[in-house]
Amino acid sequence: MSQTGRKRSRKIVAKGYYKALAWCPFQANLLATGGGGGDRTIKFWNTRTGACLNSVDTGSQVCSLLWSKNERELLSSHGFTQNQLTLWKYPSMVKMAELNGHTSRVLYMAQSPDGCTVASAAGDETLRFWNVFGVPETAKKPAPKAAHEPFSRVNRIR
Repeated sequence: MSQTGRKRSRKIVAKGYYKALAWCPFQANLLATGGGGGDRTIKFWNTRTGACLNSVDTGSQVCSLLWSKNERELLSSHGFTQNQLTLWKYPSMVKMAELNGHTSRVLYMAQSPDGCTVASAAGDETLRFWNVFGVPETAKKPAPKAAHEPFSRVNRIR
């Protein structure tokens, strides 16, 4: 323990060029990492043991990773050559959807508080909104229709 009473960091031998990190919301010791242009993989790490649990070649550099708050799904954003977002089912890593629209690498993603909408920002200086993860089962209740819905131009996949 350090003088402040906190544990010191622990090194996991995971050599590579990492551009993206995302903690799994439903498994505390699971970390997803995304590799750059030379690596192109998403790796899953057990942070207690340091073991690499799985590695998936995505075909292009991984710029950002985001776990669904409501489902066992992972969203990855990519750069050269694809410039897209890809939705994966975890743990099978079956590709569920490819979201196109950016013309340059997708650098950042942020999830809305309800977990349904993702905003992506890319090198093409655009900000896009995607209804990627859908509404959780407990929240699927009929709601009155609004005269004008905010983000009516949100790209939907569900």
